[in-house]
Amino acid sequence: MLEIREREAHANGTTSASDASVIKLRLPFEARQRSRSRVSLSSGEEVALLLPRGTVMRGGDVLLLSDGRRVVVEAAAETVSTVLTDEAERLARAAYHLGNRHVALEIGRGFVRYLHDHVLDDLVRGLGLPVRVEEAPFEPEAGAYAHGHDHEHPHEHRGHEHAHHDHEERT
Repeated sequence: MLEIREREAHANGTTSASDASVIKLRLPFEARQRSRSRVSLSSGEEVALLLPRGTVMRGGDVLLLSDGRRVVVEAAAETVSTVLTDEAERLARAAYHLGNRHVALEIGRGFVRYLHDHVLDDLVRGLGLPVRVEEAPFEPEAGAYAHGHDHEHPHEHRGHEHAHHDHEERT
């Protein structure tokens, strides 16, 4: 059986997932947190996933098969709850309350997303925010104490630079 034991270093975004010859591994978030399992590739092949313990795969990661071929990880669509609003304070409040419950959150411009849970949906609605249940890929934040691989997203880095720049202007 073929094995996947490593992730290609700094390969995110270098392989076009739309290319028909690219082998894909589409998994929901829970399965992308498992470093040891048997998975099926888009080619139909079953392979042993034997990544270092604690590895979390992200959409766009490139994994290396034991025969030298490359596999692009795709975040599978799954049932999620998405909270959309242009009111930053209300969105931050929702993220705070969800985070207090140790809920994995995907945070983006004007939205937070979590794996669907009707109790959490009711909590968010109680804060006066709409919740949309939908099928979508889920890419939550790695967390402040996460170890291992994490992608630096340009919008997050720019935001940090702007905050630092704004601070410099005030002094």
